[in-house]
Amino acid sequence: MVKDKTTEDKKEDIKKETAVGVEVKLDAPKTPKKKVISGILSIDATFNNTKVLFGDKSGNTLFWSSAGSLGFRGAKKGTPFAASKVGDVIGGKAAILGVKDAEVVVLGVGSGREPAIRAFMAHGIEITAISDATPVPHNGPKAKKPRRV
Repeated sequence: MVKDKTTEDKKEDIKKETAVGVEVKLDAPKTPKKKVISGILSIDATFNNTKVLFGDKSGNTLFWSSAGSLGFRGAKKGTPFAASKVGDVIGGKAAILGVKDAEVVVLGVGSGREPAIRAFMAHGIEITAISDATPVPHNGPKAKKPRRV
């Protein structure tokens, strides 16, 4: 007689196959732990990198990414292409979470400001407001003396 595999036997089979190096996809997709309808997208675009953070309305961070964490190195981290990839990753995560709309807060003067927003919007999330929170000095500390050559 052929014995039907129980769920424990199936789990052991999956563990054995993955240990060998065979990748097994599970039937059920990953479900989000909590539903978030709207949130705040913070984009920090410097000359050297672009960092994107998504949080809920109360200020709790849900997920983040940066050009450096996606594998871009050196001068490539500050490019608009890298920023669009970061926005795409965050937009995909937000779409899985069920986000419908988001406010955007942009910091910095880098070239990745707009591409990150456009890539985030490509996932069907509506942008309700865009605000620029770039810190602007109003004659703070004394400037360095000019360099003599």
